Amino acid sequence: MMRMLVRGGVAALLLGIVSSGSASAQLQLNGAGATFPYPMYSKWFNQYIQVDPDVRFNYQSIGSGGGIKQITEQTVDFGASDGPMTDEQLRAAPGRILHFPTVMGAVVITYNAEGLKTGLKLTPEAIAGIFLGKITKWNDPALAAANPGVTLPPRDIVVVHRSDGSGTSYIFTDFLSKVSREWSNKVGKGTSVSWPAGLGGKGNEGVTGLVKQTPFSLGYVELIYAQSNGLPFADVKNKSGSFVTPSLDSVTAAAAALANTMPDDFRVSITDAPGPGAYPISGMTWLLVYEKQRDAAKGKKLVRFLEWMMHEGQKEAPALHYAPLPAEVVAKEAVALRAVTGPDGTALASR
Repeated sequence: MMRMLVRGGVAALLLGIVSSGSASAQLQLNGAGATFPYPMYSKWFNQYIQVDPDVRFNYQSIGSGGGIKQITEQTVDFGASDGPMTDEQLRAAPGRILHFPTVMGAVVITYNAEGLKTGLKLTPEAIAGIFLGKITKWNDPALAAANPGVTLPPRDIVVVHRSDGSGTSYIFTDFLSKVSREWSNKVGKGTSVSWPAGLGGKGNEGVTGLVKQTPFSLGYVELIYAQSNGLPFADVKNKSGSFVTPSLDSVTAAAAALANTMPDDFRVSITDAPGPGAYPISGMTWLLVYEKQRDAAKGKKLVRFLEWMMHEGQKEAPALHYAPLPAEVVAKEAVALRAVTGPDGTALASR
């Protein structure tokens, strides 16, 4: 009898050890996509370990096109994109994909031209002309007219653009399609387009690197990439006729007019927004999540992270030069998150 009790006690102890080990086992959430918000996501993922030590994130910053492809193929737990998925892309997915806005930011025109350290002003027409390959010189009359008193170098402009599928490109080409009929007709908008001119760099990192090492170059990147690399960026003339410096305030101004009319699926453009203080090349970025999660444990962890991101995580955005989401958008997003379920249809949201 004593031998049986001892055996039973040992078995219970071993079971407790195994159970304890399982409870503390780390669960990894895999994601891929946009480079535009990568600095913000990296900070969030590291911070969230303090909130939930049992979850880890593996995020591949491969561009929005790659993120859409991988979430569609279900090779990741979440995708990330700065350009909303099209109706055709959504139909191609094996289940319903939801868009959850995370932060907002500015796509800036950065440059490397000797003698031009700061203060360059660009009109939408000039930007379109440069990327169409029609404006090829730094001292072109279109640039000189917007920069009176500035000595512009008589050198060729080396245009730099993204070579990969990119949400940053989507924001930029969405803006160009609104302000230039020629661009809209010849090139259009998308995460990938057929660029009329220039060199291609992979990711915001690649474009930043090319601009930094190429004299008299000009390209487009997310604001923090220019700032962290010490590259100047231009003020851009907006819809109201004001030259606006990209900043948190000017991005927030661009989103303000749309906050109360945000569509239920959150697929919206905030480029070329009205208002004197609105920076015209502003964009929103999204995490892409299946409405019905295949793995209940992973789905619950992902939803908990999204809840934290919408509320506590937003406080961290300004330090990395991203604009936090308007309160109206966060409230609407919290409601949408309740639609995410496990395989059995049980809702995973807690708020």
